[in-house]
Amino acid sequence: MDIFQGLTLVGGLSLFLFGMSVMGQALERRAGGRLRSVIGKLTTGKGAGLITGIGVTAVIQSSSATTVMVVGFVNSGLMTLRQAVNVIMGANIGTTVTAWVLSLAGIESGNLFVKLLKPSSFTPFLAFIGILFYLFCKSTKKKDTGTVLLGFATLMFGMETMAGAVSGLGNMPAFQNLFLLFANPVLGVLAGAVLTAAIQSSSASVGILQALAVSGQVSYGAAVPIIMGQNIGTCVTAVISSVGANKNAKRAAMVHLLFNVIGTTVWLSVFCLVKYLFAPSFLYDAASLFGIAAAHTVFNLLCTILMLPVTGGLEKLVNVLIRDGRETENRTELDGRLLAAPSIAMERCNEVAAQLAVTAVDVLKQGLVSLEAYSEALADGIRKKEDLTDHYEDILGTYLVRLSARQISETASAEAAKLLKAIGDFERIADHGVNLLESAEELKERGMGFTEAAKEEFHVISAAVCEILEISLHAFLENDVSAAENVEPLEQVIDVLKEKIRTRHILRLQQGSCSIDAGFVWSDILTDLERTSDHCSNIAGGILDSAGHNMNIHESLRDLRKDNASFQKKYNAYREKYKLAEAGGPK
Repeated sequence: MDIFQGLTLVGGLSLFLFGMSVMGQALERRAGGRLRSVIGKLTTGKGAGLITGIGVTAVIQSSSATTVMVVGFVNSGLMTLRQAVNVIMGANIGTTVTAWVLSLAGIESGNLFVKLLKPSSFTPFLAFIGILFYLFCKSTKKKDTGTVLLGFATLMFGMETMAGAVSGLGNMPAFQNLFLLFANPVLGVLAGAVLTAAIQSSSASVGILQALAVSGQVSYGAAVPIIMGQNIGTCVTAVISSVGANKNAKRAAMVHLLFNVIGTTVWLSVFCLVKYLFAPSFLYDAASLFGIAAAHTVFNLLCTILMLPVTGGLEKLVNVLIRDGRETENRTELDGRLLAAPSIAMERCNEVAAQLAVTAVDVLKQGLVSLEAYSEALADGIRKKEDLTDHYEDILGTYLVRLSARQISETASAEAAKLLKAIGDFERIADHGVNLLESAEELKERGMGFTEAAKEEFHVISAAVCEILEISLHAFLENDVSAAENVEPLEQVIDVLKEKIRTRHILRLQQGSCSIDAGFVWSDILTDLERTSDHCSNIAGGILDSAGHNMNIHESLRDLRKDNASFQKKYNAYREKYKLAEAGGPK
């Protein structure tokens, strides 16, 4: 091999790995919603978990990526360790699909229809269709379909380039001696493990082995141990991903490692016994692309057949190896591992955003309670919950930005934008809850109180604010457009209420029935309640924007109010419901 053949080999390998990566990412985006649905329907049944692992891995073309996602699911509480065991086993079978696709390159026949099955025959056509979809289609799904086709074409072109570069190596003594060395099963396992650990993809390493097999110097006796080693090498990705995760996530990564190590140990022992006792002649035959794909599938099926009946024992073993212990508190609710599956990462963002929303609304309501029934325990609880909303907003904002930086669908991008807007408003609602608490503390410390008239007015406006909070929360959690449309009429009523109450307060000040110091606190409370309703309006506006594919909140709200009989009817109903008692002078 001269330097130019070496460069061709490196170039082919680069295109092969790049094509596999691009194709896998595009497949995940294209099947994002279905992938989320499949994961969501997981049960503790062995069969369901096994099929899920096979299906997901066949879609994203990487058992390493599937296992990393599983570690993330377990770490986030989305999956139990028992479910993870079954999915990981299925992932090992699903990853064999790639080798079968690549084996099509080995088709040799003069028959026209058979030749059409050869990738070199249909890949140019797929690449042409792919570039048309990618360049000229506006739909994100069609662009992703084009990317899948382009990725596959690049992968196959890289495969053929590698095969062409190594085809002449069969006559080189050094290359022949290299694979004679790998005929030692232990060295073959080590070689497969090291190669796969380096490129972190068993599918890719099997593809490289298939490309080398074109030289005719890779015997089945050398190929089988290398394939076994590749299963061990692919565990490196999951083990690395479990660093910093909780105990169960570490156990999930350990399950992947033990499954492959135990399976390889058992079947390598059987392989060695057969090889040295019976010396079957086919072990010395040159391995074909189909033969390598078949060996890869058979080995993973045998490992699954061996381990599936003892999944309970495997679970107990990892629990013994990684014992329960005191873990440092980890408040992070979002796992970076889930970014490998953007659709599932977005689902997790929605769950954490829901926790933020519920907590923020609770803080505001508790702040209202503190104005009439203050206690140290209540104050401590409010501040802890508000601190939690700060934490949620921080991790969600950072995570959503990281997620948006990836190639995600238009739907996911719009959903991320909606969440980024909403979490800021919910966090500010919690801040207003703490402001109400501080007003309650000031009243208590200075021994101040409000007039009976002010208390009645407070009950009216606080009831209106509680209702707008409930409507906004429901609209956000359920993505309910009809509920969101009820927010703006009530927000308008609260604005009017605030102005009326402020005017009445000024009259009481003028009549001397309310102290100036208490008046300042009263003004702060009214401001917090009015601004809370403003944030509810923003949240509802974001939901309406998302439903109407419009990113301008103010335009959506203007459209809702303009010449809208339904809006006016709702406004009048809320105005009647939260009508202030007639002012009969200060009380």
